Amino acid sequence: MTTASPQRAALRAVRRPGDRIFSGTALGAGVVILLLLAAVAIFLITESLPAFTADPDEIGMLRGATFLEYVAPLVFGTLWAALLALIIAAPLAVGIALFISHFAPRRLAAVIGYVVDLLAALPSVVYGLWGATTFAPILQPFYVWLNENLGWIPLFEGPVSATGRTIATAALVLAVMILPIMTAICREVFLQAPRLHEEAALALGATRWEMIRMAVLPFARGGMVSAAMLALGRALGETMAVTMVLSASGVITFDLISSTNPTTIPANIALSFPEAYGEGVNVLIATGLILFIVTFAVNAIARYIVNRRAAFSGAN
Repeated sequence: MTTASPQRAALRAVRRPGDRIFSGTALGAGVVILLLLAAVAIFLITESLPAFTADPDEIGMLRGATFLEYVAPLVFGTLWAALLALIIAAPLAVGIALFISHFAPRRLAAVIGYVVDLLAALPSVVYGLWGATTFAPILQPFYVWLNENLGWIPLFEGPVSATGRTIATAALVLAVMILPIMTAICREVFLQAPRLHEEAALALGATRWEMIRMAVLPFARGGMVSAAMLALGRALGETMAVTMVLSASGVITFDLISSTNPTTIPANIALSFPEAYGEGVNVLIATGLILFIVTFAVNAIARYIVNRRAAFSGAN
């Protein structure tokens, strides 16, 4: 007993005041985040209930349609624009990140990294102004060419928008907006790749690309997925840029260059909220609830993919 008690006392390390303060602060920050998320969810659910139970004929915003019929084109437009932006931005982000981390000279890499970080700091309204006043008119003749030469593809069957403010333009602007986020995260993940693995691949005679393909990309796959999902979440929730660029009609169509375009949930809320009243406000909050669920689902899927990849790597 006399020998066991000092051992137990030694095992119970005395926590210093700084450790207790830090752990309590970290725990409090985590609890605050959970409480804020729960508060937002409760607000959206309680304020959305009248939209699900009200008579559609009494809400002018619905124009006699049910809530599901009203929100379906909005969900489609939100997912379609974000998916297009991700498809465009992902290869560019990976390529730029690889160039910065493994190909560019140190000084050039620092300059490019600074420019990428600067793009991430620009407000979305600046991207919206640029897309609506400069980018859309430049793309409009290209849309005409696509319609004339590739009009047999449903994506380019037209009629072509006269202003260039289409879902394709909105997706390109969103791609530019999410590109810095993906590039910055992928760059940091690539830089964390084990140096010994890279040097071993090069020592065995691999080319620079073969080394990246065998040593860097497998290591960074989880981080690349996280970067893509984070960028997708940004694209799903973007409001001002899409509102200013897109000439929306609220329809479901896969045509990228048409004058009739789907719209997104954030853009619809921004455009409709100033004129909404009564249960119309509840309808808009209900669409916000749908966006909250979609974004939460995207993040949950990303977390599952990353955790599964980490577990698979650990097992091997």
